[in-house]
Amino acid sequence: MTFAGQVAWITGASSGIGAALARALAGAGAHCVLSGRRRDALDALAAELPTASLVLPFESTDRDAMMAACAQAQAFAAAHSGGIDVLVNNAGISQRSLAADTAMVVYDRIIAVDLLAPIALTQAVLPGMLARGSGRIVMISSVAGKVGVPMRTAYCAAKFGLIGYADALRAEVAALGVQVHVVAPGSVRTEVSRNALSADGSARGVSDRAIDNGLDPDAVAADMLARIAAGEREIVIATGIEQQMGETRRTPDALFDQIAALAVGYAERMAR
Repeated sequence: MTFAGQVAWITGASSGIGAALARALAGAGAHCVLSGRRRDALDALAAELPTASLVLPFESTDRDAMMAACAQAQAFAAAHSGGIDVLVNNAGISQRSLAADTAMVVYDRIIAVDLLAPIALTQAVLPGMLARGSGRIVMISSVAGKVGVPMRTAYCAAKFGLIGYADALRAEVAALGVQVHVVAPGSVRTEVSRNALSADGSARGVSDRAIDNGLDPDAVAADMLARIAAGEREIVIATGIEQQMGETRRTPDALFDQIAALAVGYAERMAR
């Protein structure tokens, strides 16, 4: 499978994994739709890319803005490949606070950004993929979406939920030409810890040693795309104990196949 000539929409493309994915996809010949909150960073990234790109900044939880961006992204995609070929739900925010100290506004914000926003965007893009009988949906979860870890209760809840949605969606669309991939990275050198929410909802402002010593985003993006192209459905990208945790909770391919087979005709049988 090649990404050349395809259109990929990447959220959270302002920096980190999202920006690295945009560079890797454009380097492979894909046209990119770049979304995030910081237009200046998105414009700078677009200027680097060797292929056509479209900058669509919006707040991921603003549904009206998201639907307006979706219309623009679909028009751009129609002019280049006929439709959105790859959707990468990468935008997100993390947390660094004990559950007992954490205000509900933190849970509200993280679940809105990390779970409901990618579901909403996927629901908007999915009909076009189904109509064309092709497409790839990529959910960037986390090792913390497979194994609960301290000081990330809201983040884990959202990332676990994202995997559940993706797994159920995959079963529904597996026979319809649309592929769903879940990526569970470990520590990657990004601003995720610095931007994480503290107990009161304010930005933490400092990074973690694990993040500062984490994997290179460009290497992660290259690995991710190679494994997506190979058709892997659940992709753990980590080292050391983080890799062990992610692999321990990996869903067997045989189970994915079993659920996908169950899904064929399931809605029709339920309607009887």
